[in-house]
Amino acid sequence: MKKLILMTLIAATIAFGQADTAKQGKKKQASTAKVLTRAEFDELLTKPDQILIIDVRRPDEIKDVGGFPVYLSIQIADLKNRLDWIPRDRTLIALSNHAGRGSQAADILTKAGFKVAGAAGAQSYEQEGGTLTKIVPPPPNPNAKKQ
Repeated sequence: MKKLILMTLIAATIAFGQADTAKQGKKKQASTAKVLTRAEFDELLTKPDQILIIDVRRPDEIKDVGGFPVYLSIQIADLKNRLDWIPRDRTLIALSNHAGRGSQAADILTKAGFKVAGAAGAQSYEQEGGTLTKIVPPPPNPNAKKQ
């Protein structure tokens, strides 16, 4: 019985080790996008007619963390299918919470031929002293009819 348990433990260890090795082979390639500093991002924000922020976060993240007054919200999973929505006459900034998904988005946009300044993180920007626009949901309407 002890041998059976020992053999099972050894087999499980080998199986988990092989699964981990397979995952390592599938790691994502590092982004080539520039991660913008707060100063670089602020400089770009002084030219609102020349830039467009592509925010790839979920709506709840934008609501909870905050963001910027004007942006185009396209979640990262939908970005490749929404490229036709994005104007090509502006410099793009890809935004996420800490520039991880933003960097992925910047790579996608660059490969699709867009002019991309880089990626930024909303939370990183705020931690560096920047101010985010906080979105406050409206209070419930007491006169609304319940269905």
